[in-house]
Amino acid sequence: MRRFLLAAAILAATPALADQRFEATLAGHAILPAATFIAPPEGAPPGFAVSGRFTGAGNLRNEQVGSAPGDTGPAYGSRPTGISLPFRGQPLQGFSGIAPVRGEPGAWWVLTDNGFGNRRNSPDALLMFHKIRPDFATGQVAVLQTIFLSDPNRVVPFHITTDPSPTRFLTGADFDLESIQPMPDGSFWIGEEFGPFLLHVDGQGRVLRVVETMMDGQPLRSPDHPAFLVPASPTQGVPYRVRRSGGYEGVAASPDGSRLYAMLEQPLFAPNSDQPEGRFLRVLEFDTARAAWTGRVLRYRLEEGATAIGDFNMIDDRRALVIERDNGEGDPGLACAQGTQSTAERPCFLNPARFKRIYLIDLGATDAEGFVRKIGHIDLMAIRDPNNLARQRGDRPQGAPNDRFAFPFFTIEDVAMVDADHIIVANDNNLPFSAGRHLTRADDNEVILLRVPELLRAR
Repeated sequence: MRRFLLAAAILAATPALADQRFEATLAGHAILPAATFIAPPEGAPPGFAVSGRFTGAGNLRNEQVGSAPGDTGPAYGSRPTGISLPFRGQPLQGFSGIAPVRGEPGAWWVLTDNGFGNRRNSPDALLMFHKIRPDFATGQVAVLQTIFLSDPNRVVPFHITTDPSPTRFLTGADFDLESIQPMPDGSFWIGEEFGPFLLHVDGQGRVLRVVETMMDGQPLRSPDHPAFLVPASPTQGVPYRVRRSGGYEGVAASPDGSRLYAMLEQPLFAPNSDQPEGRFLRVLEFDTARAAWTGRVLRYRLEEGATAIGDFNMIDDRRALVIERDNGEGDPGLACAQGTQSTAERPCFLNPARFKRIYLIDLGATDAEGFVRKIGHIDLMAIRDPNNLARQRGDRPQGAPNDRFAFPFFTIEDVAMVDADHIIVANDNNLPFSAGRHLTRADDNEVILLRVPELLRAR
């Protein structure tokens, strides 16, 4: 008995090896309105002054600005979002990646998603990233700089939308940008989903290289890889293992920038199968100096209730933050009753948010199968707000407590460490198709500051 008690005391005095839940407290909330647009860059070909022209049925062109009301789609009750397509200008849209700006505390690089969700509907959406500064005192987000991606030196090895033009700006029909990492030399590595590829761009957004994904000596491709064509026979398949919209949602960088860790958003298909290889994601290591994959592959196990990850960033040389989520949006307290649909008279959340977490993991601690260790997590659906800092709470059940705050968005795609006590989190608002904060209003780009000292100190 004495031996057992001594062992128990030793375990209690050391960090727990199992996943723990930690509390998160809201420390700031800033909002960039959904309807935030910018003009195309000088030198862009004609046609980019209007965007979203190919988002309707059959991706047929629609030139009439504001003629097609946005909604959430049938999987989410087809709730209207109050913003209509096409747009005059280019939307800043949702942020699908975040990284700190070196030497500028409080400033962040954020990456605009591919456009409107897929290759077919986004040829008039320009690819870009921004330097922003959220002001948590005023609740506003300043956009300090926008950098548009381009390929003037013809590095991209396949046809792009603006191929004949001298500036060759890139569009959402070319790549689906999801993660960004600035390098010490001023360049950026960007992870994307169509290939999936890694893109290396300079400080002006000009492509330096496009890197094909390789695993176990074989290319790893999605059905949107530009090498694939629709087969001439309806019985002939196209061999791929990466799911559509399952490429590099998160690419983390080692503190010195020598290594990238590219994590797929969803599980791979098993070889020659339409079934997943398991409830886990692959993480591939990349050597930035050699611009080559090292061959090291880790595994990240998804929790029950999660369908994908949203972002992935290191906090030191071995620990990292990962957003894990389901596909729901909206407060579960306003879920549609079983067997009912959302209507104009009585809107409800047909597929509400339930699983939205941020995990702390240890890449330096893997088991015999290569699975990384999960240290602990916070729940983004149950954030403490004792000081009433939330600037908008959206549609919630009557009587919901004001000392609790939720982040009930479909795609939460940004997380990074701010300092020893805080992390920053932001959503991708999928303009104009997501409405998770309000029942019938397009989501804004929300940026929150969370105080999570216990999570960041856990090992």
